[in-house]
Amino acid sequence: MTSTAPEQAVPDTAPAPAHAVELSIGGMTCASCAARIEKKLNRMDGVTATVNYATEKAKVSYADGIELTDLIATVEKTGYTAEEPPPPASATAGETEGEAAPAADGELLSLRQRLYVSLVLTVPVVLMAMVPTLQFDNWQWLSLTLAAPVVVWGAFTFHKAAWTNARHGAATMDTLVSIGTLAALGWSVWALFFGHAGMPGMRHGFEFTISRGDGSSSIYLEAAAGVTTFILAGRYLEAKSKRKAGAALRALMELGAKDVAVLRGGKEVRIPVAQLAVGDRFVVRPGEKVATDGTVVEGASAVDASMLTGESVPVDVTVGDAVTGATVNAGGRLVVEATRIGADTQLARMARLVEDAQNGKAEVQRLADRISGIFVPVVIFIAIATFGVWFGATGDTVTAFTAAIAVLIIACPCALGLATPTALMVGTGRGAQLGILIKGPEVLESTRRVDTIVLDKTGTVTTGRMQLQDVFTAPDVDKDELLRLAGALEHASEHPMAQAIAAGAADRVGSLPVPENFENVAGLGVQGVVDGHAVVVGREKLLKEWVIELPRELAEAKVAAEAEGRTAVAVAWDGEARGVLTVADAIKETSAEAVAELRALGLKPVLLTGDNQLVAESVARAVGIDEVIAEVLPQDKVDVVKRLQNEGRSVAMVGDGVNDAAALATADLGLAMGTGTDAAIEAGDLTLVRGDLRVAADAIRLSRKTLATIKGNLFWAFGYNVAALPLAALGMLNPMIAGAAMAFSSVFVVTNSLRLRSFK
Repeated sequence: MTSTAPEQAVPDTAPAPAHAVELSIGGMTCASCAARIEKKLNRMDGVTATVNYATEKAKVSYADGIELTDLIATVEKTGYTAEEPPPPASATAGETEGEAAPAADGELLSLRQRLYVSLVLTVPVVLMAMVPTLQFDNWQWLSLTLAAPVVVWGAFTFHKAAWTNARHGAATMDTLVSIGTLAALGWSVWALFFGHAGMPGMRHGFEFTISRGDGSSSIYLEAAAGVTTFILAGRYLEAKSKRKAGAALRALMELGAKDVAVLRGGKEVRIPVAQLAVGDRFVVRPGEKVATDGTVVEGASAVDASMLTGESVPVDVTVGDAVTGATVNAGGRLVVEATRIGADTQLARMARLVEDAQNGKAEVQRLADRISGIFVPVVIFIAIATFGVWFGATGDTVTAFTAAIAVLIIACPCALGLATPTALMVGTGRGAQLGILIKGPEVLESTRRVDTIVLDKTGTVTTGRMQLQDVFTAPDVDKDELLRLAGALEHASEHPMAQAIAAGAADRVGSLPVPENFENVAGLGVQGVVDGHAVVVGREKLLKEWVIELPRELAEAKVAAEAEGRTAVAVAWDGEARGVLTVADAIKETSAEAVAELRALGLKPVLLTGDNQLVAESVARAVGIDEVIAEVLPQDKVDVVKRLQNEGRSVAMVGDGVNDAAALATADLGLAMGTGTDAAIEAGDLTLVRGDLRVAADAIRLSRKTLATIKGNLFWAFGYNVAALPLAALGMLNPMIAGAAMAFSSVFVVTNSLRLRSFK
């Protein structure tokens, strides 16, 4: 087994930029939009920019001589909006994030309304077009009435984006959607008002090839409305996943206490945490959260810092010790003097780490968006060329325009719009049944590449709860009697380790007696009278104060337990040492099996923890992990992940605590245990609801399978369109056949996606 300590950061010799700012970007509709903005900003002298489509933010570093207004103007000239950062305020990050939430909810609600209304209007249009028995007299006019709002209002965002891109000489999938739907609607309107399609008794004709003049009797309203609705469905699913981008920060800030009991003139006055000042003294009772970072000035207790540090054993604190905001007082009353408040606290700094990690995490562009840069202009060119060639050869405008529309319709990306969301819906639905939540399609790309998986120890490989492990007794001492007396005394203590011993004793021997003259000796243990015996339970130092020495066999058991990373608690009564109890964070029964499954997927497991080296190595041996990185501070976990990435590894991270949130966001793939904190869950790419590490292997397998399905869908969607484009251009497909081919490609995509339901 190799053990690795975090390396020291190497100072960067490059000159630091004079200024850095984060801009909120509006108007982006796909990953290619983010790439265009980033390209424009980076063309400015002295500017380095990273634009994140998922968070809709641009992180920009710029030199002296460049104004913030210059950066905003460049973004606006590219066709998008940018907002200046708000001035520094006393408001917490949680409040700032909360103010942004209603705007995001409003956008999602608007998109959902467009989708639902479009769906209701589109279904009868498609049915009437495809089922001849539903084509009553003048049915085509009802189709126009239903389809027009879908194409004009439902697809308005596509038209707006296409117009914006056109003004700046760019084309995206929005361009093709807009041109295809408007062309189909426009031709249908022409055919209805000026051609033969508006005549009573009109029925949809069906021919494999176009013929001169037949375009005036054909309408393509079902294609226009169907494409719009399918693309809206994909955009809605995408928007839902993007809405969660800032949730990690909100979850982090919500960990903190909301109010605090401050000592004023010897009396406790409860005030909001935002009103705390450095130097204020405040009271923390058992079970309460520490309001902010500070130093203990009165009292002694045990502080549960596992949500921040990953340390499974509560830390004993007394006068002079530092405590961290958002940790929980698990023992006695404390009086703390505030040393850091607001943005300077450890919790706020961790929130900034998560934000930085999210902004710096590269968004994987979807395959359709990458190809659209070439595909869209080519299709438009082919359609124009088709019109020109047919008009030049026949002199018939209707025939030429019909062939051009067939090209646009066959290329219109209906199947492309379905390729990702349908596979994602089926894959995520099946995942939910298995206790796996996948946040979005960009996550799936990462699962294919990862070769190293970093496992947080506490709450991931282990249960995160202290449990009674072994019981060692002196000669002639009954084990049940030892547990009964020690458990009775520990049951009266509030210390988490004492509660673990009491619970373990009760499970093994049943009900426990009630102690008398109980006393909690701060930092050492407990003492009292149980069934007439003077009992002492705690550290060896406490026994020595009673002039009690551990016999050789118990001392050896204590040393052996501590060598394996367990905590040893000595028990004595009536002036003699009677036994040693060991307590540890128990390893989950399924962890070893999970590690073996991860190895079978080609992943190298690494154990990463804030616990001490002995504990970490003991756990690693038990579950079959060779590489251990221990005694890592919360902020250093991000550095460890980055170091592994710099070594050329593609890193997945599994964790459950707030201390893991930034590392989960930094890793190429973040897997959050659903039994952990909201901050970790929101920062992760995959959430393992059941809290069973074996689900991590299932999650990666399901994600890879879903990704393969999406890529297969995209291949066939492009395959149908690309193969049919020459046929349409040569006049061998009329627009109706083109629409049928497009519909068939959509059916294939949906059917292929449904195969994911059988994943086991």
